[in-house]
Amino acid sequence: MTFHEARWWHREESGRVVCDLCPRTCALAEGQEGYCGVRINDGEVLRSAVTGATSGLCLDPVEKKPLYHFLPGTAVLSFGTVGCNLGCLFCQNWNLSQAEEYGRLQPSSPEDIVKMALVHRCSGVAFTYNEPIISAEYCLEVAQACREAGLKTIAVTAGYISDRARRDFFQGMDAANVDLKGFTDAFYRHYCGARLAPVLETLEYLAGETQVWLEITNLLIPGANDTTDELSALTAWVAEHLGPDVPLHFSAFHPDHRLLDRGPTPLPTLLEARRLARDAGLRFVYLGNVRSEEGGTTFCPGCGEAVIIREGYRISRLRLREAACETCGRSIPGRFVK
Repeated sequence: MTFHEARWWHREESGRVVCDLCPRTCALAEGQEGYCGVRINDGEVLRSAVTGATSGLCLDPVEKKPLYHFLPGTAVLSFGTVGCNLGCLFCQNWNLSQAEEYGRLQPSSPEDIVKMALVHRCSGVAFTYNEPIISAEYCLEVAQACREAGLKTIAVTAGYISDRARRDFFQGMDAANVDLKGFTDAFYRHYCGARLAPVLETLEYLAGETQVWLEITNLLIPGANDTTDELSALTAWVAEHLGPDVPLHFSAFHPDHRLLDRGPTPLPTLLEARRLARDAGLRFVYLGNVRSEEGGTTFCPGCGEAVIIREGYRISRLRLREAACETCGRSIPGRFVK
């Protein structure tokens, strides 16, 4: 595997190389790799082991990211690399996010990825499966090639990124789904080995200072982040700091990786979370990893009519005319035209 020079780093007087990509600011001695497992001090510069290669490419409905208000009904070409800058005990892609086996990576140039997306008539490319931020240099190369070809770009991310890199990374993105894993610092520290504040900063930046279309996912883990108090605080914060039109997806937990001591999220927990979010003023609240007709439907905030009806990841009925409700003409927030 070829190692490429990284973009966000500096050298300390001690000789250690400091990675400035994420809030961890790993200070690395020669030969040492960062927490993510893919950014390495080679003695001269900081290098990335995941530039120019993927751990697999797959065609997905955009709804699977999940994005419900961004080019609904279209396909995207999804890919990831390996490694992550979080250590979530419940990771459902741990075989990629916690991997350091570079041998599973296959060379994939930006041009190769764009060509495949165009051949399969995709609307865009999604950086997903593991954390795309740790391969930000590569993602931005692919994003530039996508824009030149008329393709959209999507980041599926935990949003754990530094102030310095945040603007650069998201300038290359047209849409993002940010995984807000919980709403207490204690949860982030215990379950993810990280902190909450940088994620909230990313969300505020995306909603307030960019044109990136933003949606949020919150995985509800029984006994960890699913109390009424925490959900009320989370939904109130989203409404106040991001606005009522940012779609929020509550997703059901299934035991995986190192968190095997509890069962899946009960449906009543998800329904209660949706109720709390709507009571907080959020207009577009969805449920994932479960079958719920109401939790998968987009309702017009004007007249209450169902404007996008979904069956799983498939759209069964679309009642929009030029991004507005066919019944009352109310504009529906989103990106509905390529």
